[in-house]
Amino acid sequence: MVECKSPQDVLSFIQKEEIEIVDFRFMDFPGLWQHFSVPADSVDEGTFQSGLGFDGSSIRGWQAINESDMIVKPVVDSAFVDPFYHSGRL
Repeated sequence: MVECKSPQDVLSFIQKEEIEIVDFRFMDFPGLWQHFSVPADSVDEGTFQSGLGFDGSSIRGWQAINESDMIVKPVVDSAFVDPFYHSGRL
């Protein structure tokens, strides 16, 4: 498990472990996991402050197309390496 207490901890871990893709996961209103992935080099300290935009219209029960611009803000202490995507380098 990754012990991250600050955005810089997460960014250092990404760099140290040569993480290539970061997956942002969240629950929708019916309780189903949703996610989207971005290249690791597009994640910076601003990601933790301002969040990342995504289209909420494709998620059941969220927003209509004309109100679909949503933001997800990562929670530092929820960072982990998914063992199903683990390449065996840790």
